[in-house]
Amino acid sequence: MKNKKMVIIFGILLIFIIVGGYFGIRYAKNKEQEQSEIEEYIPEQEITEEQARQTIVSLYFVERETGNLLPEARLIDIKDLMNNTYNKLMELLIGGPKNDKLNRVIPENTKLLGVNIEGDCLVLDMSGEFLMYDKEDKNAKDNMIYSIVNTMTELTEVNQVKFLIDGKVNDEFKDVFVRK
Repeated sequence: MKNKKMVIIFGILLIFIIVGGYFGIRYAKNKEQEQSEIEEYIPEQEITEEQARQTIVSLYFVERETGNLLPEARLIDIKDLMNNTYNKLMELLIGGPKNDKLNRVIPENTKLLGVNIEGDCLVLDMSGEFLMYDKEDKNAKDNMIYSIVNTMTELTEVNQVKFLIDGKVNDEFKDVFVRK
């Protein structure tokens, strides 16, 4: 009698283990299949041709409160960059920041007279107005230089920047500058 009871209990236990194992394996396979399925991403709105032609550039300006150079991201048309990359970036720097917490660095009415790339050095020929920075501010010259240098060295082909004033080397800007 006792043996019969043990066999019945053992049989019931074995059935529970087999049935539980079957459903456990089936559950694990379903979870694995759900995780491996890749859903197609559907954007909320289509990207227009104009949006597809835009890229983000970093322009460096001085923060009003701290006086440190900070990047300002701008979204611009890639066509503008492809045709006149350096001219476009200088035009944006000369135009000043859009963010109210940043200050323009390059003196107003400064013009870019010419651009030349010599190896990895970008040579910028600036108009005489470039020398009209605030000479009483001890950081003004460095901020102006590194605003341009940091912006231009974002481009892979530029590692150094040299400045000419009205086509000539100027004593104030005779060095070749690299990113800080």
